[in-house]
Amino acid sequence: MTAADNARDPLLPGRLLTVERDALIPLLRSRPDADFALPTAACPGWTVRDVLAHCSSVLTRVVESRFERGVFSPESNDRDIAERADWPTTRVLDELERGMTEAGDVIAGRADGVLDPVALGEWVHAGDVRDTLGEPGAYTGAGLPDALSLLVRVTRKRGHLRLHADLDDVDEPLQLGETSGTRTPARFIGDASTLVRLYTGRSADGASYELMGAEAAELNIYG
Repeated sequence: MTAADNARDPLLPGRLLTVERDALIPLLRSRPDADFALPTAACPGWTVRDVLAHCSSVLTRVVESRFERGVFSPESNDRDIAERADWPTTRVLDELERGMTEAGDVIAGRADGVLDPVALGEWVHAGDVRDTLGEPGAYTGAGLPDALSLLVRVTRKRGHLRLHADLDDVDEPLQLGETSGTRTPARFIGDASTLVRLYTGRSADGASYELMGAEAAELNIYG
């Protein structure tokens, strides 16, 4: 995948959500109830169920265009999770499936692309859940190309530091972050899942990679 021209594709976020829905929802519906009580390493204090409740509530807000003051703050996230505490897990999964199906059209309709990062965040949280459940390919899978494209776009729009990524499992290098500036671009060599982990503040302990010209903490788009 080349990122030389990362003009917005309004259908990309919805496509990523749909691909992830088709992989994640059947997996979740097949898991025993005890799995949803497991603590997640990526989101301290949250169980698998909490992460899913957060994801479903965010997508419902997108679908219903409910963006009151302070939405998506830690306090708002905790309230959304608490509101679903008494729901059967199946209801949380139903809401999540609906959101992953319907949010794409709403996100596409925002010409400013302000909601595009929501799709990336949902995909990352799906990886958090897979990681906790011991499923392979936590931050890879069929949605990886679209997720990487969104990651490039998000880092550029936010003026993140420039980084050239040579990925072991992706044919074309990625150019992330601002496209100009005086700082020499940092360089990453490793696999795509490790790059995703670094950019989203997830642990990359045990991964084999090289990062030159930047500290790992500088890559975190959620930091």
